[in-house]
Amino acid sequence: MAPPPERPPMDYGSAGVDADAVEAGLAGLVRHVRGTWPAGESGLGAIKVGLGYFASVLDFGGIGVAVCTDGIGTKALIAQMMDRYDTVGIDCVAMNVNDLVCVGAQPITLVDYIAVEHADPVMLEALGAGLAEGARRAGVSIAGGEIAAMRDVIKGAVPEAGFDLAATAVGRVALDAVNTGAAVQPGDSIVGIASSGIHSNGLTLARRVFFESAGLTVDDRVAGLGETVGEALLRPTHIYVREALDLLASGVPVHALAHITGDGFLNLTRIEARVGMRLDALPAPPPIFAVLQRLGGIEDAEMYRVFNMGIGFCAIVPPEHESRAIEILGGDGKACQRIGRVVEDAEERVWIERAGLVGRAGEGFVREDAAPAPTG
Repeated sequence: MAPPPERPPMDYGSAGVDADAVEAGLAGLVRHVRGTWPAGESGLGAIKVGLGYFASVLDFGGIGVAVCTDGIGTKALIAQMMDRYDTVGIDCVAMNVNDLVCVGAQPITLVDYIAVEHADPVMLEALGAGLAEGARRAGVSIAGGEIAAMRDVIKGAVPEAGFDLAATAVGRVALDAVNTGAAVQPGDSIVGIASSGIHSNGLTLARRVFFESAGLTVDDRVAGLGETVGEALLRPTHIYVREALDLLASGVPVHALAHITGDGFLNLTRIEARVGMRLDALPAPPPIFAVLQRLGGIEDAEMYRVFNMGIGFCAIVPPEHESRAIEILGGDGKACQRIGRVVEDAEERVWIERAGLVGRAGEGFVREDAAPAPTG
């Protein structure tokens, strides 16, 4: 019998996420949104940090107010498949406050939005428990929210259990302390804090690999994983607020903070400084990523474009402050280490040395030996 034909490597596109279409649509949307901004750079409501960074900052009478919004994406489907709803609220808080602190802001509060197929009191109470636990970990309040029952719109992995969960977070930052990475310079150290796993990005690709391609269920165990597939995918996103605020208050010059989410380490290129990032000391990715890559035949470039690969948050500091930064950022018990350094590079590229990759925002990663020569 002839061997079965080889399947092409899986990627985000084959899983149903057209990143190029999203970017194209975003450009048109942003054009209209920018038209709502107040004229000038001063006055009530002036936008000090706008679209494209981790959070926006507005001038409210000399007080910097930071704001951002995010949700848990298709992690909601994992919760439905597991029939467990008391952890995804942590993810919802995390995805917002981890962004908010990147501009140097102290998160204060958030409001949530829950859309449901069916208003199940047991599920809603469990979602509330997770939100409250996330708020406790982040040191914020939940000032309010909204529940919308939309049976004809919201569908899920389990009949009557469909839901979506998102939130908007608000924080404060002195206008002269807003951090957009403008101070980053070649020679700076990049310090990374470990992720808790897949967090809340790339779940569409992960679900396609585990449940469709590999034919597994949330209760199955896979060699090398050490827990069920469902447990690994549902593990809550780390919240990095305490560590980041401790570092900001320590006297260590913090040149930039970055939340590693969708687009992986290309999030580092959001900073204002035009530099490159050479990640030459990344730890081995946690087992969830190795298993996912093996089962899906996913190429290295796609793994590093879609997932955090074991690092959930980064701080960029002068090299002489590296040891102190690691001590502070690891103070809450999360693994922390230097993962790379900032280099001169007008192309603003990111190198993943352990995988031989180089990438740019909007273009993803390619093998370093196949990368086009820099222009200019």
